[in-house]
Amino acid sequence: MSRTRLSVRAAVPVALTTALLLAGCGGGDDESAAAEPAAEGSTDSAVPDTSDIVGGVSEDAALAEGLPADLTSLSIGSNVQSPPNNFYAEDGSTPVGFEVDIITAIGNKLGLDVEYSDMAFDSLITGLQTGRVDATIAGMNDTQERQQSIDFVDYFESGITIMVQKGNPAGIESSADLCGQAIAVVQGTTQEDFAAEQSAECEANGEEPLAVTATPSDSQNQTQLRTGRVDAILNDLPTAVYISQTAGDGEYFETVDQDPINGGPYGIGLNKEDAALRDAIQQALQQLIDDGTYEEILTAWDVTSGAVDQATVNGG
Repeated sequence: MSRTRLSVRAAVPVALTTALLLAGCGGGDDESAAAEPAAEGSTDSAVPDTSDIVGGVSEDAALAEGLPADLTSLSIGSNVQSPPNNFYAEDGSTPVGFEVDIITAIGNKLGLDVEYSDMAFDSLITGLQTGRVDATIAGMNDTQERQQSIDFVDYFESGITIMVQKGNPAGIESSADLCGQAIAVVQGTTQEDFAAEQSAECEANGEEPLAVTATPSDSQNQTQLRTGRVDAILNDLPTAVYISQTAGDGEYFETVDQDPINGGPYGIGLNKEDAALRDAIQQALQQLIDDGTYEEILTAWDVTSGAVDQATVNGG
């Protein structure tokens, strides 16, 4: 019998998550929230019903038997503010997104309920190392640097893109145009690393460095961009495209027409000491790829361009 129950250990208020879902904007403090205009429009049509796809995944008894005996549920750390990867439904407490569907389907394969912990992105690795969570799924790039701390099971390919205000008032056409511009990124991400590299390159070429603002969440960055505090956001391609198409009925933001920057795999993060769980997740994901469930999930969320055909371990 398949399981689809999700529980959430930490949720943000309904008012904030509704603003996130409808506008792609929200504030991490009172000042930001007050500065943000009210949202217009809805993204209901952009949230597919995948319950039949995910609920149709049955437990694989052989995989379940190989799990640690004391593992009765799968505790997942994520930063639940990045549609279409993971974000809250209008009820303000139910995580939705293609990553949510993937990890829930994996949980079904393993006979485990999935419990979400909503965490700051830059605390996810620490959460794994301290045992707060069993695994993470949060659009985290599998990099060799991160492999020194944790293991990954890779499930998607993506890269960085540039998101600007609608009409592109700053005239940013590529990463070469970022010199001297005010840029927002999420703390602890590869976007923050790229911003530092690009800033150094600008200075080496005799141009102004980037003025980088690093915040805990995508929603805060979107507020920064909407209110003109920054000229652009560096974000993962799926999130930037989704927000550009849905926030304000597509009237708030747009993405720069450029190939993704620093493309690479997203990985489900795992503690290096949890080899049995890592291998079970890898095998469960590979089954989902092979039987077509994985493709159905990505198709429902319109993100098939990032599909992989092999669930690799530490492939970054």
